[in-house]
Amino acid sequence: MTVSALILAAGRGERMRPLSDRTPKPLLSVQGRRLIEWHLLALARAGVRRVVVNTAWLEEQFEPALGDGARYGLEILYSHEGRDHGGALETAGGMKKALPLLGDSFWVVSGDVFVPTFSFDAEAVRRFEASGQLARLWLTDNPPHHPGGDFGIRDGLAVRDAQTRFTWTSLGLFRRAFVEELMADLPPGTKAPLRPYLDAAIERRVLGAERWLEAWTDVGTPERLAALDAQGEHTA
Repeated sequence: MTVSALILAAGRGERMRPLSDRTPKPLLSVQGRRLIEWHLLALARAGVRRVVVNTAWLEEQFEPALGDGARYGLEILYSHEGRDHGGALETAGGMKKALPLLGDSFWVVSGDVFVPTFSFDAEAVRRFEASGQLARLWLTDNPPHHPGGDFGIRDGLAVRDAQTRFTWTSLGLFRRAFVEELMADLPPGTKAPLRPYLDAAIERRVLGAERWLEAWTDVGTPERLAALDAQGEHTA
């Protein structure tokens, strides 16, 4: 079983300004290392060997900063949305463009979330592949800036009509078939959000969901970044 990963790193990061004016959000430092490096090191520890990073805003900074991945024990490939399409394609568009570089099952994680204890565990991949689901999301308690949440969970599946809803951590497992089937009408290189395709998977009862109960931060503002740094430096 070979699993790859897509790290979403193309966004402008408007709420992180002025820090993101000169540095892409995933390359900002938190607790002693770049945000994206927390994911790279965790993926390497879990045995993932191929990681695709999609880029757009200040994308020329990523390859000099991260290289080919050898220093992390990985192969890093880049999906250049800015160079090829003039800007970020959003999550669905980014997945569709990057698909030729990914495997039959792949992790997706946003480059600007901080989840230092998450394990991209091979056993989670095995459970997912045995489930018949097209994707599985990890959901967390709703943060103050997103009180309404995104999805509920019922019988291991994501639902929209639950009384209690949680926030998607921007961590998930996806099958190639999710993109090929649900995004069949989306031309590569087209800008498109992911939510309509997640809703389509819910309708087909093929979108799994489970709770994430440990630390998670959407590092969307300078204040959240400063609060994380105030906790001190940690190593994983």
